[in-house]
Amino acid sequence: MSDSYRVLIIDDHPLFRRGVRQLLALEEGFEVVGEAAGGQEGIELARRLDPDLILLDLNMRDVNGLETLRTLRDLGSEARIIMLTVSNAPEDLMAAIRAGADGYLLKDNDPEEILRMVGDVMHGKSVISPELASLLTAALREEGLAENRHRAQLTERETAILKCLAAGMSNKLIGRELDIMESTVKVHVRNLLKKLKFRSRVEAAVWAVAHQTDKTP
Repeated sequence: MSDSYRVLIIDDHPLFRRGVRQLLALEEGFEVVGEAAGGQEGIELARRLDPDLILLDLNMRDVNGLETLRTLRDLGSEARIIMLTVSNAPEDLMAAIRAGADGYLLKDNDPEEILRMVGDVMHGKSVISPELASLLTAALREEGLAENRHRAQLTERETAILKCLAAGMSNKLIGRELDIMESTVKVHVRNLLKKLKFRSRVEAAVWAVAHQTDKTP
């Protein structure tokens, strides 16, 4: 179909790539346009195919997923990129989010859950496997305390947008909620990330949720 999301799968396990392709075939609106068995091949295919979504393995034999992710972002790729991996290590999760991943999912998640979260990413949200969310929250809370990160430096508008990010809202939805243009939302998001010393909206969103929890009596 003409309005399908074009998907590139980068994973060095042929059987897993086939399984992901079959899984996406069950969901209307996704079209797998390419498969790569390694990071370098994936980078080349991404440049040639310009996919809407990239599903990227973390541990691969040639160029690993983090290096591939950083290269794709450095090259200006605007694709939504989801790390799909077996690693539940907090350091891998943090590194992926900071490198520009829009999601971090574990391969052993329920297939229906993976499909749902992939759909959420394509609607502008950022997703993390539920069992990992608490790890990211704890890491960001500790980091926030160490750096004395706080909201006082944010404007009223930036604070409102941060709350929307914590609710998992896309820029488009935030614009509707606050009655401002999507381009204006992007500027505010960029500014608040800089003020709070975060590299991604996922970090900011998870930290905001943790901050709210800290203030709960």
